[in-house]
Amino acid sequence: VQLVESGGGLVQPGGSLKLSCAASESTGNYCMAWFRQAPGKERLGVAVVYFGGRGTDYASSVKGRSTISQDTVKNILYLEIDSLKPEDTAMYYCAARSRPDGSLFDSSTYNIWGQGTQVTVS
Repeated sequence: VQLVESGGGLVQPGGSLKLSCAASESTGNYCMAWFRQAPGKERLGVAVVYFGGRGTDYASSVKGRSTISQDTVKNILYLEIDSLKPEDTAMYYCAARSRPDGSLFDSSTYNIWGQGTQVTVS
């Protein structure tokens, strides 16, 4: 599977953004997630979709103002974040993993990554 993110850009605080991650094939057998990494900081999980789309989970930093969703026909993963804050500024990455064990927010458990899309809130 290959992943390509898009939708990043410069947004004012309080604004919204919807990121897309296009997969080269069906991701039904993968756990899908969005991570982000600010300069000089570690890569952190933002939101995940469980295997087979059976559920979602969010990091506390975005819970309540973020939505992760999938279009299983087009093989696209989305991440929408509302009420954007300057601290949301980061490179956002789409990731996939086939292993069933390990924390869903642990980046080391994901073996497929996109190239990232930059989000700047200023």
